[in-house]
Amino acid sequence: MSQQTVGEPHPTATVAAGPARRRAALAGIASAAAGIGVAEIVAAVIAPRSSSLFAAGSLVIDVAPPWLKESVIALVGTADKVVIIASVAVLVAVLAAAAGLLERSRPPWGQVLLGAVGVVGLVAATTRADSSMFSAIPSLLAIGIGVTLLRVLTRQSAAVSADPNPNGVPRRTFLITSGLAAGLGVLAVVAGRVAASGIQAVDAARRMFTLPAPAVAAPPVPPGATLNVAGITPLITPNESFYRIDTALIVPSVDPANWTLTVTGMVERDVTITFDELLALPLEESYTTLACVSNYVGGDLIGNALWLGYPIRKLLARAGPKSGADMVLSRSVDGFTAGTPLEALTDDRNAILAVAMNGSPLPAEHGFPVRMVVPGLFGYVSATKWVTELTVSTFAQESAYWTDRGWSARGPVKLSSRIDTPRESRQVAEGEVVVAGVAWSQHVGVSRVEVQVDDGAWSDAVLADAISADTWRQWSYPWNARQGRHQLTVRATDANGRLQTSAYADVVPDGATGLHSIVVDVG
Repeated sequence: MSQQTVGEPHPTATVAAGPARRRAALAGIASAAAGIGVAEIVAAVIAPRSSSLFAAGSLVIDVAPPWLKESVIALVGTADKVVIIASVAVLVAVLAAAAGLLERSRPPWGQVLLGAVGVVGLVAATTRADSSMFSAIPSLLAIGIGVTLLRVLTRQSAAVSADPNPNGVPRRTFLITSGLAAGLGVLAVVAGRVAASGIQAVDAARRMFTLPAPAVAAPPVPPGATLNVAGITPLITPNESFYRIDTALIVPSVDPANWTLTVTGMVERDVTITFDELLALPLEESYTTLACVSNYVGGDLIGNALWLGYPIRKLLARAGPKSGADMVLSRSVDGFTAGTPLEALTDDRNAILAVAMNGSPLPAEHGFPVRMVVPGLFGYVSATKWVTELTVSTFAQESAYWTDRGWSARGPVKLSSRIDTPRESRQVAEGEVVVAGVAWSQHVGVSRVEVQVDDGAWSDAVLADAISADTWRQWSYPWNARQGRHQLTVRATDANGRLQTSAYADVVPDGATGLHSIVVDVG
């Protein structure tokens, strides 16, 4: 007969501890899921942007250092929002499981931990720029339901441990209760998001008005502006393919009937305009290429579209900027701000309050009903979506969302070029290969593009016709490809004769520089 050392846990107890811990972790996760699910349903009804889960995700965006934001974008591109929400959900699940384990061993500290997780969501929801008196309700419900259910499930789990029959009634009761709580919680989260999307959907409002004819139409696109090369980026980016990088985890739902824009600050007179008044003004069409400051060398966070809107310089002229002003702080309905040099909004470039994109009302995710489009500047200092306020000020007095986080204040787009075809590491047949891509220097223009094969001489590419100085240009180069591995590099020269720099710089603090190179195998 074997002997057991005094103080050593009985083998049966050790074996039983594993399932008990798993039940405790499940109790924590189920409790959190149920609380968040109810909160999402309530948020969808009373205040879609008060979702504690999405508010917490927005808080992550706000506090994340620039290097982390850029790492995520470089890794997943425009799927960054999905990654953020998934990461928050996983973190909540881990903390909820820990709360269940803690509640099993040291009650009521598990309830305290789960409540603390809920308080983070509460703080995030109530401190958003667009929060209201209702913003706290979903998070408070999540905390109350989660803590209460954790207490109930922990007691049921304890009853399972005390039951000598491993398949007895307490075990079934616990599994049914926790399973229902977790399952219904997940379903409620999905239903809440669907309901919120229904509330936020602006398609009906977008269909209620017909875009007015432009008072100034964009010049026709020259026939030679598009090169017939397979694999090259389209000259005009379709709306559904246009990149989206912003801080809004939930797309703001803005009723155009209630939308207003106010020009205030260092002005002779405040000006407020409604959506109907904006549509009644003489709107102008223009092609403009927009680029994100997070676009790495060779990246695709850039697009070109036909925009319809009202020149911002004309609205500012009505307000009368005062002497000494040098910046306009634009504010979005969700609290995002951007600081734009005043001169960029009052000079000859066509900076507009855009209401349409490629012949259709702005898509919701691209700023419906009104956004800013400013040629020559990265979006983080100019392209405010869902814009509701323009405050004329100075760079010395005001700072904007991303400049508060270490980015430069003015953000001019840098002269850049990119190879679209052939793709990196692709194998091509020996003989003539068409190398092609796009080059841009918004509000300056591109005058020349050159291609280098390996360490050879730079050769001129064929440039497509330009739409304007504010758009990218397509280019192509016929390459007589020989067998082996080769490196292709592109560079551009702007309309002022300035050559694109080969010096590498990261996207922080004001955009990447360097030459785009790819490696291809010829066989």
